[in-house]
Amino acid sequence: MKSLLLGILVIVLAGFGGLVYRNAVEHPLQPIACPLDALVCPDGTAVSRTGPSCAFPACPPPNVSLADVGIAFAAPPGFVEAQFPDAASVAAYALLPTASSTNNALIIVRRYAIAASSTPLATIRETAIGGASGLPASVTAYSSTVLGVHRFTVVALERFEGVVDTAYYLARTADVLRFDAIDTGVLDWMDPTFEPSSLPAHAALRKFLSTLQGG
Repeated sequence: MKSLLLGILVIVLAGFGGLVYRNAVEHPLQPIACPLDALVCPDGTAVSRTGPSCAFPACPPPNVSLADVGIAFAAPPGFVEAQFPDAASVAAYALLPTASSTNNALIIVRRYAIAASSTPLATIRETAIGGASGLPASVTAYSSTVLGVHRFTVVALERFEGVVDTAYYLARTADVLRFDAIDTGVLDWMDPTFEPSSLPAHAALRKFLSTLQGG
C-alpha cells in the first residue's frame, strides 16, 4: 500500500515538474516595459518609472517631499536643516554663515489646522502675530503675490531692531501653510525704501515657493 502511494506521489510530482518546465520554455520571463512618462521634480529635473511595479523613485536632493503635509519643494541652496522653533513647524532651514556675512537667515514652514467654525482668512489673521509687538499684523501689512503655480497671502510680520520677518500663507481646504523668511542683523532695516526681497532668507524663500508642488 505504501509503495502504491509512493508511486502515485512520484507520478504527480513528475507531472507537475514537467508542467512548470513547459511553461518556462513556452513563456519565458519578459522584461517589464514601464510607461515612458516622467515625473518632474520641484527643481525641474525628471525621474522615470522603474522596478517591477514601475513606480517613480524619490526625487533626488535638493528636492524634498513632506508626504504628511502633501507638498514637495527644492530646498534652498546654501541652507541646511534647522531645529523646529515650535510645535506648528514642519520644516526649517538656516543659511550657513560665512566670514563676510553679518546677516543670519532662516526659513520656517508651519501648518495650522482650520477649525470647523473658522475660515482660512481667520486662521491667517489669528496666526499673523508680530514677533516684537506680540500683536496681530495690521491690515496694511497684508498683500498677495503669485509664485510658481500658487497664490500666497503675504504678511509683513516684523521689521524691528535689525529683524525682518515676512510670512507667505497658502490657504488650503483643511489647513493653512505659513512660510516665514526671517533675516536678522539687517543694518538698513529702518530705511523706508529698503526692499526685503533682496535679503538672503527672503530671496531664497521666494525661489523656494516658486518650486512648491502640492497644496
